[in-house]
Amino acid sequence: MAEAARGGSGGWGQVARVGLWSLAALLLLAPLVAMQVTDEVRWGPEDFVFAGLLFGTVGLVAEVTVRRTGSLAYRAGVAFALAAAFAIVWANAAVGIIGNGDNPYNLLFLGVVVLALGGAAAARFQPRGTALAMAAAGAAQAAVSLGGLAADPRGGEIAFVLAGLWLASAALFRKAARGALA
Repeated sequence: MAEAARGGSGGWGQVARVGLWSLAALLLLAPLVAMQVTDEVRWGPEDFVFAGLLFGTVGLVAEVTVRRTGSLAYRAGVAFALAAAFAIVWANAAVGIIGNGDNPYNLLFLGVVVLALGGAAAARFQPRGTALAMAAAGAAQAAVSLGGLAADPRGGEIAFVLAGLWLASAALFRKAARGALA
């Protein structure tokens, strides 16, 4: 019973796991299909490798999280942090967040991801310390977004949404530390 609740083998956990990995594969195939019907999408082999590594990393972190904890708050905290990190890395690789992809200011957003990951690792991924790391990432994201508003108001505003994801993650890790939604 405990294994099924944690997303272990069998039952709905297995169905969800297969479904999510299948979704990742379909998302990876979407550009290949799009390239057959339009010239607007032009991916090279390196683009598929990058996307595969990014999807695979997100999937593996989600797998490990589900296997290691039954806390819904912790799992949701990881999901929000993964969403923020994925969006930052994907947007920076595709077009950049502030201005275009060549704008060096965008490297600061990648620094936010490093801050979040480094802080969580330093806290040994325990909920209380990870909550602090995600709050720091949210504050850093907001600060970098504020700085980018002058150069690219739309990009800066979009980046503020990502600060919200980091802060939501922090709140969920805080709940997990208190045992709420366990």
